Amino acid sequence: MQNGLYVALSAQVALEKRLDTIADNVANASTVGFRATGVKFEDVVSGLGAKSVSFVSTGETYLSTQHGGMTHTGNPFDFAIRGDAWFGIETPGGIVMTRDGRFSMTREGQLVTHQGYPVLDAGGAPIQLDPREGPPEAGADGSLRQDGRLVAALGLYEFNPGPNFVRYGNSGVVPATAPQPVVDRMEAGLVQGFVEESNVNPVQEMTRLIMLQRAFENSAALIRQTENTFSGAIKTLGSK
Repeated sequence: MQNGLYVALSAQVALEKRLDTIADNVANASTVGFRATGVKFEDVVSGLGAKSVSFVSTGETYLSTQHGGMTHTGNPFDFAIRGDAWFGIETPGGIVMTRDGRFSMTREGQLVTHQGYPVLDAGGAPIQLDPREGPPEAGADGSLRQDGRLVAALGLYEFNPGPNFVRYGNSGVVPATAPQPVVDRMEAGLVQGFVEESNVNPVQEMTRLIMLQRAFENSAALIRQTENTFSGAIKTLGSK
């Protein structure tokens, strides 16, 4: 009789983790460059043969690869990536990957994020512009020109977030392994004057939330039923 209780408890632990990811997705539905979090669950079997019992694993999180829509801003310091690539930024926590291309230029000419973190080129060095020349003109390959002169190039990187990845801020991801510069890939490029919106579908996430609530209620009902069975068995055995 205890198996039903354990199965239901494992389901509730898994549902709680999924609830956390859905809440995070909904909260970042309007965050520029945000990629939604999903959770993958597997069956965990205990015992052999007729005595085997299937439990649900606690789950592994993964990063959605679906692209968000592009919004035109007209700001020459806004950039969006076409294809599967990421910007590299230098933070107190090390190099971080992001799809948030809202940048600006400091008085010294350094290209930084809206949080003030330096933006990196393909070699991993902070990008330095000429502050006297104004906004750069960006090519599809990430090259940056001022007054017709090539002055720098935005680094486009690829990496594998892997399971149970770690976020940095809202739209940043800490790479588990060293990211590699994108080379000779025509499908990956840059668009100036645009930003990539979050790839979260709020309606879909709310639908998942409703389904999750029902599943949680069902597992709670199973726990109550198991407890009532235990109580009935104790009363019956205790009266003899």
